[in-house]
Amino acid sequence: MEAGRPVTGMHIGFDLSFTHTEGAWARPGSWIGTDFPDVRLYMELARTAERAGVGLLFFGDGSGIPSTWRGSIAPAVERGIQWPRHDMSPVIAAMSTVTERIGFGLTYSSTFMHPFYVARLLNSLDHVTGGRIAFNVVASTRGADAANYGFGELMDHDLRYERMEEFVAVCRALWDSVAPDAIVRDRATGRFADPAKVHPIDHKGRFFTVKGPLASVPSPQHHPLIVQAGNSPRGIAASARFADLVFGFGGNLAAQQRHRKLLDEALLAEGRDPAGVGILWATQVIVGRTATEARARRDALQAFWNDEAVATHLSHNMGYDLATLPESFRLGELRDAIVAANASPAGLVGSLLAEFGAEHTMSREEFFAHGRSRATGLDHGIVGDPGTVADALEENFAATGSRGGYMFSSPLAMPSGFADIAELLLPELRRRGSLAPAYPGSTLRENLAV
Repeated sequence: MEAGRPVTGMHIGFDLSFTHTEGAWARPGSWIGTDFPDVRLYMELARTAERAGVGLLFFGDGSGIPSTWRGSIAPAVERGIQWPRHDMSPVIAAMSTVTERIGFGLTYSSTFMHPFYVARLLNSLDHVTGGRIAFNVVASTRGADAANYGFGELMDHDLRYERMEEFVAVCRALWDSVAPDAIVRDRATGRFADPAKVHPIDHKGRFFTVKGPLASVPSPQHHPLIVQAGNSPRGIAASARFADLVFGFGGNLAAQQRHRKLLDEALLAEGRDPAGVGILWATQVIVGRTATEARARRDALQAFWNDEAVATHLSHNMGYDLATLPESFRLGELRDAIVAANASPAGLVGSLLAEFGAEHTMSREEFFAHGRSRATGLDHGIVGDPGTVADALEENFAATGSRGGYMFSSPLAMPSGFADIAELLLPELRRRGSLAPAYPGSTLRENLAV
């Protein structure tokens, strides 16, 4: 961090990607009187989160039903694992009508989508929300998604990031193709805009050919906030080139510190100030009025996760069929096999490598024990009363550079799991002065500045 630059405190996001999957829909008190995808429940939660000063409501995405485990969708369909997943852009539009300041993060894949479509959509949503849209750009690693877009196999890991960088460059060029002051709207003369300030981009790259310009009025943010989550060396390099905010894996302090260090080095290499790019650490929170209540809520989660549910979840998210695991293997061997399949060795495997090293030999049984902790979210979770959870967050925030904050998820009932975070934990953090000021600006970009 720059000498003398003030620490603004933690920014908080709510990850609403899985409010109805992995058994959440059936938990006591969840989705009462309604069912997913009823927008009214999301609107209710948006109002609750805004009252608490939450900065961002975030939706991850995936367009395929998990089928990596044993090549079948049946376990995911039967148990509701990582599906159903709807396009949440209409839900965001609805939530924006009952809120004024809170921001919204929407995910699209640069591996499969076209930048003209995404740039146009995000521009429109930035207008609808009054400048409160973030674009979470992802490089897809899931075979079920790839098959829905005509890909017979996953794209090479580094090539996915090359495509992502070109994708974002095209989006930015399109957002810039109509200058902020191009729109004249002179009622007396009938002149709507200045043609000299509207221009094609004439992009011809390796992956995309786009004429432009974007046929849209510049939006309040002009460029929606860009979020990116890669924590591989190639993913971190991409973050350093274009991300305004980074989404990081929580739960392992050494891995978090490594990510922060590598990102700072990459930002400096790109001529960017590391003090201006925060990381929101993905953190599952189970908070209760007492520690005993919080632990009881945690223990109740375990009943959903049978062995097949764990295997289906893990295989889908890394893009590698874990049914092929031998009884014993070195972690480095598993990493190499996953990379050879163009899948992702981040997540669980990356955490195990950081903890044990590539030469560590692990049994299949031990691996799935760790996998159960990953699937339930308990490997990156904090459980306790508000004071205990706040203590852990403050300690972690200081140890990881005090830039950014946390993307909270909840495995509990919807919406009460998030409501407890908003009504029990966040007031404790705000009382301590640990949170960033709530909504100091008029746009999401201003409100999530570090």
